Amino acid sequence: MTKILIDGGAAINIMPYAVYRKLGKGDQDLTKTDMMLKDFEGNVSSVKGAICVELTISSKTLPTTFFVISGKGAYNLLLGRDWIHANCCIPSTMHQCLVQWVGDKIEIVPGDSSYVIALAEADTYERTRCISGEIWEKEFLKVADYEIPPIQAVGSDEEF
Repeated sequence: MTKILIDGGAAINIMPYAVYRKLGKGDQDLTKTDMMLKDFEGNVSSVKGAICVELTISSKTLPTTFFVISGKGAYNLLLGRDWIHANCCIPSTMHQCLVQWVGDKIEIVPGDSSYVIALAEADTYERTRCISGEIWEKEFLKVADYEIPPIQAVGSDEEF
């Protein structure tokens, strides 16, 4: 499935009813709930029900509960904090990827590059200086300190 949004600001996982129907499920498969949701505009709407499915992201599969809504969205699934915490993963909006642990190993799941305009030029820079004085290299999350003095704010008397 494409177009999955991982949103640390969302408290729950959401699946639009149209996506739910594409999975071959009917109303009888939903667990009824009286939960009400409030969107970012403050509009309140009811939930059609909840369903637990086995969700596989790359090589990791977790049982995931989704609340099914009537509305349409720009994404097929929305994964909120509930899923992020259960998966013990780190979604990175800066690097447009998901870092997850599979056993003792780290797995990096890249985001859909069709939505990432800023990422198109990211590989052209070999090293980028950060305010902290550290240098970030091309490899994902490889940080090296090359003894670059930190930047001191204008008017600051603080010594580093």
